[in-house]
Amino acid sequence: MSDFRLTTDTQEPPFATETEVIYQWNYDPEVEELRRLYVKAAEAQWVSERDLDWDRDIDMERFSRTPLGTGIPIEQTSYWRGLPAATKLELTKKTSAFRLSNFLHGEQGALMVASQLVSAVPHTDAKFYAATQTMDEARHVEVFAKYIEKLDEIQPIAAPLKSVLDSTLQTGDWLMKLVGMQIVVEGLALYSFREMRNLTEEPLLKELLTYVARDESRHHAYGVQYVERCVPELDDARVRDLEDFALEASRTLIDARSSSTLFTAMLEVWSGAGLDAAALLASAEKELPELLATRSKKTRLGPVQGFVIPTLRRCGLLSGRVAAHYHEMLQANLSSSVAGADVEEFLARIPDLPEDTAAWVLGELKEEDREMPVAS
Repeated sequence: MSDFRLTTDTQEPPFATETEVIYQWNYDPEVEELRRLYVKAAEAQWVSERDLDWDRDIDMERFSRTPLGTGIPIEQTSYWRGLPAATKLELTKKTSAFRLSNFLHGEQGALMVASQLVSAVPHTDAKFYAATQTMDEARHVEVFAKYIEKLDEIQPIAAPLKSVLDSTLQTGDWLMKLVGMQIVVEGLALYSFREMRNLTEEPLLKELLTYVARDESRHHAYGVQYVERCVPELDDARVRDLEDFALEASRTLIDARSSSTLFTAMLEVWSGAGLDAAALLASAEKELPELLATRSKKTRLGPVQGFVIPTLRRCGLLSGRVAAHYHEMLQANLSSSVAGADVEEFLARIPDLPEDTAAWVLGELKEEDREMPVAS
């Protein structure tokens, strides 16, 4: 007990939030889908120490074959291929540690948002489910921290993610919390978990991500099923506010025109590990046509266009007004061949959400139906 301190060096100073508290005196089911989701979540609880074998070492040979997960296959550039094997392994470790650290920090943010939702949402079924999500997120924080410490070291949170988490925690609007966390952050995380789980050959990481992804698919379903019921009850001004909140969160996380993005943060990590970021980017730019030629004749739309925006459309939060902003942002960051030449083509390319998100995230559904042909 002598080591306990009320304030520690790793804490940030507290900041004020505006979360309201709503009592609900009706304990009968009101939203059957959410009550069923709550029961499913309660039945699916798992325990890190029991269900994951933490005594085994990370299989570094298999881990070294884990793709970096960048939009352009950086590891296929001549610059990257020319690096010593030990350097490439170290950079792969740093890249995964960066991605997993931001998963970890995002899970802490989700833990705190879910706990706020228990107090703030007005329906008993929604409170029940938010309570199970709070438990899930605590477990996710635990397992990501353990894995990163076996692999490398926990890295600081990227500034764009911190900004989105702060705004979601600080808002007093519980629907904005649902949109910011369950739809934008959880949507991006779910897409990223799926990508890393399906690409990695490292057994412990693959197993860990399997457990986490199953939980996250329920969290996303909670947001969809609740928000899509609420939106038709809102006035136009409230709907616009929710649309704009989702847009700003997406823009903060992915818009390369910003001075700080997740990719620029990753470049800083690589530079700190001894990589010449300028030389790497020059190599990628010079070899871009060749790199793209090695890709499938179909290309994934990416997490925002391929998952977050379809979710917003399903929830009634993709008006023509905000769709034009998404198209402009994606076209500036990608290209017309991916984003579409105009808003109409952009909207036509938005896929439907997978019917079974859990099966999709575990790679049990074909991705082809959610891909589009590369423009010639």
